[in-house]
Amino acid sequence: MQSTFDERNWLVWLVKVRIFILTLLLAIELAVAEFSPGPLPMRLFLSTILFWYSLSLFYVLLLSFWQEHRIQAALQVVTDLFLVSLVIHETGGWDSSLNFLYPLVIIVASVLLPRIWAGLVAALAFILYGTVLELNYYGVVPSYCSTHPGLKALQAIIFVNLFAFLAVAYLAGLLTAKLRQVRVELKDASGALKNLQALHEHIIHSISSGLITTGLDGRITLVNAAAQKLLGLSAGELEGAPVDQLFLDPLPSVELHHTHAEVRFETTAKFRKTFRVRVAALTVPDGAAFGFVYAFDDLTEIRRLEREVRTQDRLAAVGRLAAAIAHEIRNPLTSIAGSVSMLSGVPEMNEEHRRLLDIVTRESQRLNGIITDFLAYSRTKQYRFDKVNLAQLVEDTLTLMDHRMEAEKTGITIQRRFSVTDATTLADGDKIKQVFWNLCENAVRAMKDGGRLTVAIESLGEDWQVSFTDTGMGMTPQQIEKIFEPFQSNFEGGTGLGLAVVYQIVQAHEGKIWARSKPGQGTTFVLRLHRLDTERPVPAPQTAPSRAVAADALHAPAATAAAAGRLDG
Repeated sequence: MQSTFDERNWLVWLVKVRIFILTLLLAIELAVAEFSPGPLPMRLFLSTILFWYSLSLFYVLLLSFWQEHRIQAALQVVTDLFLVSLVIHETGGWDSSLNFLYPLVIIVASVLLPRIWAGLVAALAFILYGTVLELNYYGVVPSYCSTHPGLKALQAIIFVNLFAFLAVAYLAGLLTAKLRQVRVELKDASGALKNLQALHEHIIHSISSGLITTGLDGRITLVNAAAQKLLGLSAGELEGAPVDQLFLDPLPSVELHHTHAEVRFETTAKFRKTFRVRVAALTVPDGAAFGFVYAFDDLTEIRRLEREVRTQDRLAAVGRLAAAIAHEIRNPLTSIAGSVSMLSGVPEMNEEHRRLLDIVTRESQRLNGIITDFLAYSRTKQYRFDKVNLAQLVEDTLTLMDHRMEAEKTGITIQRRFSVTDATTLADGDKIKQVFWNLCENAVRAMKDGGRLTVAIESLGEDWQVSFTDTGMGMTPQQIEKIFEPFQSNFEGGTGLGLAVVYQIVQAHEGKIWARSKPGQGTTFVLRLHRLDTERPVPAPQTAPSRAVAADALHAPAATAAAAGRLDG
């Protein structure tokens, strides 16, 4: 197919060259006839040139519907020989200066046709040229010659041209053969280069790790498919951009002998990822560096799992401690509260004494509330899984929050962005409501001067995603990392157990929860729970394992009552 495509291009090129030469010859002959009148039959000459033009246009049309390009090339060469002979006859025979057109036709034949055709065309050119001269010499046809050479001179002209035609045919055939050989070798080399380039690209784009190459100026020159997927950007968006502006942290440097590092990257959806990046110099065989190559892997999920393991370890330790705290503090606290109650009835006490007793009473109640929260966090939790609609649970929670915000005149508005109205999952509805309430409570506390709470529900793959976004004060990365650990409250008067309980409930539902925030730019809590329409085992009603031993021995009837209202982040 490539050969046919090349022959067609050559034929088109031949028509263009022919038209150019005909136009040039016509202009020259008209100029000569104008300034030095001779025996040139102008009408016959113009008719021949116009016929040649028409034939060239016919050949162009023929290329569109006849695919035998080799036959077309032979046809054009033969017709050109006959028309060249006719033009030489009309311009003076042996006096004509246009016999150089024969070598041009021979060269064209050697390019378009097999090598043997160059010799055949040269022989045919010799026959036609000799025939024209012989017919003119013997007066068989009208002669337009201005001179009359002798027979020997005529024979000399014929045989000199014969030698010239054969020499041109030989040299043109030899040169064309060399060019064809070089062309074949070039095609082979080009094919090998393309195969090597394709292999190189396949290897680069098949690597599971992200790969970015840059020049010495740090601008990106190549990005593989894995890097585009990890970064969420296309090659067009990345190529040419400075690589150091992609990430939030400094990249490793070859010059500083610091070849690997962990860096953060913020996606277009404002979600932060953690990458492990390795850098190496991009060198040529002589050792000279002309750029750098960066390979990176996504550690976001690994780091998240590590944080979860650390959080669960801390939660387990706190759970075990909660029982001991309840034993050691609550019993003496009960005695203190009883004693204070008896003292408050003594009539001899003055106002100062009563004020001090009130302080002791309030602080005892606050300490009792903290212990109650400990028990709510550590005691055994019963889960009753059933088919629930997350959208309805969120709407119930937000309705209560609407009434509360209106009653307290907090200046906080609630915006709903539900892309679905039926978000069915298997869950304990009461526990999930507790999660929603605590997340809303944290958002309200973060917006002391009013703001907007945006709650969104959407389908994401096999999960439902529920997000709570406030316009509050935001958090630092250090606070986000420890947000689900106990005793990490950011609010005055909070115990720091609310989000720890939320984390427990979400873990029991095999879900995921995380926070995104920047100081001064609000906070978003994202919760994901499995969809009911995905193929997952249905969990039976279960009891979540206690994180504290002997929790059932602690008589804390107020523990569950405080769980929804008193727990905060």
